[in-house]
Amino acid sequence: SGSFSNLFEAGTSVNAPADAFGQSPAHLAACGGEAFFLLWQLQTGANLNQQDCLGEAPIHKAAKVGSLECLALLVAGDAKIDLCNNSGQTAADLALAYGFLECAKFLTTIQHTQTMKLRGQSGYSLSDKHGLLREDPAAQNQESETNRSISRKRRRSDGV
Repeated sequence: SGSFSNLFEAGTSVNAPADAFGQSPAHLAACGGEAFFLLWQLQTGANLNQQDCLGEAPIHKAAKVGSLECLALLVAGDAKIDLCNNSGQTAADLALAYGFLECAKFLTTIQHTQTMKLRGQSGYSLSDKHGLLREDPAAQNQESETNRSISRKRRRSDGV
């Protein structure tokens, strides 16, 4: 793609805004779902939390296009998951808004895990505003059916 070839020109700084919107090469890679190019950017020291004119970092861009691979790279590189754009939205909010449920679940789970580590596993309950961490209701119903069935069998074996 043309925009990526421009980034390879000698002297292009890895964190320099590449366009009028303040998007760095890492923003463009994440926006295009280009995991390999994003990895290269990360290895050359790209600022994962650099925000563009919308207040969006590469993690927001990857969430908007549903690139789980780019999101995983960004999370592994310690990108701020709870970083909000100018509209107050996190990457998980954007993933959900754009219909990428798997990406939203991934980000919410990672954020929950990080919060628990910060809290020292104190049993603090993360507010899950989208309900993404709840178990599947069908699985819960199946589990309660199984428990009832086991209870009946115990009663029968006891002769009750």
